[in-house]
Amino acid sequence: MCRFLPFLPLALLIGCTQFPALDNLVDPALESAAYPVLVPLEPLLRDSQNTEITPTTQAELAARVARLKARAARLRATVNPANS
Repeated sequence: MCRFLPFLPLALLIGCTQFPALDNLVDPALESAAYPVLVPLEPLLRDSQNTEITPTTQAELAARVARLKARAARLRATVNPANS
């Protein structure tokens, strides 16, 4: 009981807190929006299992990394031309 005594003022203070009004915080457009379309899970799982790593996968990924790094360098040069 003595261990909980220091927390009593905190509990009383929390009990006096004014909570914000949460009514009408949702945009009316969201309330009238249609529900998202539910899709079956089986085709998604089937497509994810058809992924195959081939001997060329590493080379394709390395080429993609090189293209992305080159693109990043071009973007960096256009955003901040003084550091080029």
